[in-house]
Amino acid sequence: AAAPQRPTAQSAPRPAQSDLQMRSQSEDFDLPGLELLATPKPRGAQTDGATLQSQAKRLAAVLADYGVQGDIVSARPGPVVTLFELEPAPGVKSSRVIGLAEDIARSMSAESCRVAVIPGRNAIGIELPNPKRETVYLRTLMGSTAFVGAQGALPLALGETIEGEPFAADLAKMPHLLIAGTTGSGKSVGLNAMILSLLFRHTPEECRFIMIDPKMIELSIYEGIPHLLTPVVTESKKSVVALKWVVREMEERYRRMQKFTVKNIQGYNDRVRAALDSGETLSRTVHAGFNPDSGEPIYETQELPLDIMPHIVVVIDEVASLMLTAGREVEAAVQSLAQMARAAGIHVIMATQRPSVDVITGVIRANFPTRLSYKVASKTDSRIIIGESGAEQLVGQGDCLFMGGGGRIVRLHGPYVEDDEVLRIVEMLRAQGVPQYRADVTEDPDATDEAPADLVDVAGGADDEFYDRAIDIVARDRKASTSYLQRKLSLGYNRAAKLIERMEIDGVISRANHAGRREILVPAPNDD
Repeated sequence: AAAPQRPTAQSAPRPAQSDLQMRSQSEDFDLPGLELLATPKPRGAQTDGATLQSQAKRLAAVLADYGVQGDIVSARPGPVVTLFELEPAPGVKSSRVIGLAEDIARSMSAESCRVAVIPGRNAIGIELPNPKRETVYLRTLMGSTAFVGAQGALPLALGETIEGEPFAADLAKMPHLLIAGTTGSGKSVGLNAMILSLLFRHTPEECRFIMIDPKMIELSIYEGIPHLLTPVVTESKKSVVALKWVVREMEERYRRMQKFTVKNIQGYNDRVRAALDSGETLSRTVHAGFNPDSGEPIYETQELPLDIMPHIVVVIDEVASLMLTAGREVEAAVQSLAQMARAAGIHVIMATQRPSVDVITGVIRANFPTRLSYKVASKTDSRIIIGESGAEQLVGQGDCLFMGGGGRIVRLHGPYVEDDEVLRIVEMLRAQGVPQYRADVTEDPDATDEAPADLVDVAGGADDEFYDRAIDIVARDRKASTSYLQRKLSLGYNRAAKLIERMEIDGVISRANHAGRREILVPAPNDD
C-alpha cells in the first residue's frame, strides 16, 4: 500500500522553536506608533481655478507655437506637480508631443516637464512642477486608508500620486523591487520609508531583514533592531556569502513546504499555527528502506517541526559596488531569488545610484518586473530602469516613477523621513529585545574554519566546549543533525558537521539511516 503523503495530526507536546523560526507568541512585542513620526505641517491653499485656466491657455499657446494642435481639457493640481490633459487634434502623434518635453519646460519657465500618454484615453498628460511644492509626510501615509486598510502581506507606503492620493503597494505581490536614482533624488529617504513601513506592521516573528550596505552609512542606523537576522553587512565578500545563504534558505523552505504539502509560506504558516493552537503535532510517513528478509518497503513516521517561518526581506542599498567586485556571483544569486523566492516568503529590495547596463544587467532587469525610478541623469538610464524616458525629467527630492508588474507607470511623490524619526523608531524597537542573529548567514560553508586543523579534529581541542554543549542538546532534545546544531549553537556548517561526525565516532549517535535520521544512543538527562 502506498504511504500517506499529507501530514497527520496527533496530540503531543510542542517542540522547541529555532532562532530563525521564533515563537508564535508575539503579544509582548509592541509595534511602533504614529506618534514617533513627525507631525505634518498644514498645507497651503491649492492653486485657484483662475490661475489654472491661465496656465492652461499659456500651455495651449506654447504647443500651438510648435505646431501641436489640441485642447487642454483638464488641469489637476497636486502637492508637487500639476497634470494638464491634452486632447490632441486628429493626426497629431504622441511621440511628437513627448519629444517636445524640454522645449515645453523652457517655454513655460518650468524646471522640468514630463509628457506621457494617459492609458485608456485619447489624452496626453503634461506634468509641470508647481511654483511651491508641498512636503509629503510618512505619518500621513501611515495613517491613510490606503496603508492601514491594505490587505497584502507586506504593504509599503510609497508616496502620494500627482493628485495627492496616498499610494501603497504590496511587496509580497511584486515580489521584488528594483530602485534607481542619482544623488539627491530621494532614493535613500524612500528606502527608509519602505523599511519603516514594514517595521510598523510586523513583529520579528513575522518579518526578518538582511541588510547589505556597501557604503556603510545608509543602513547602519538599523543596527541592533530585533528584526535583523545578521548585523548590517558592509563587506562585499560577506555580502555575496549572505546572498548565497538566502538562496540555501529558500531551498530549505521549499523542502519544508513540500513535506507539509503546501504551495506557499501563507499556507505553511496557517497549518503550523492551527497545530500550535490545538496543541497537536504534525507527522508524515516516509520511506526508510527495505526489509532485508522479505524485501518489503519499510516506512517510518517522521515528526514535522512546528516552526513559524517569517518573511525575509533582503535590502541591498548599493548593488553597483557588489557587481564590480563579484558580478557573476551576485547576478546568479539575485536571479535565483527573483525567480523562485516569492512562494518561500523571501523578497529583495535592490537599489543603485548608477542604473547602467553593467549594473542593471538584462538578467536582473528581466527578473525584476516591479521597479521604482527616482530622478536619473539621462534618458538612457531612464530607459534601462523603466523602459522609457521620463525619469530624467523628475524634480528630485522623492519625485519618482513606479512601474508595477503590468508595465503601467504611476508618478509618485515619496514621503520625507528625517533621521531623527528613524532613530526614535529604532530605539523603541531595540528597547524590546536584542536580535537573535544567525552566525551562518555570513559564514562561507565552502571556506575552512579559522582554527588550525589540529585544534578542531576529532580528538577535541578548541571545540571541546561546543562538543559538550552539543551532547547535552542532543541528549535532551533527542535530535541530531547538522542544521539543528547550527541553529542551537549559532555555528557555521563546517563546525556543526564536525561535531556530528565526532559524536558518531564516540558512539553518542548512530549513523544516518536511509531517511537521514539518527538514533540517539545516550540516555536522556532525566533517565536513571
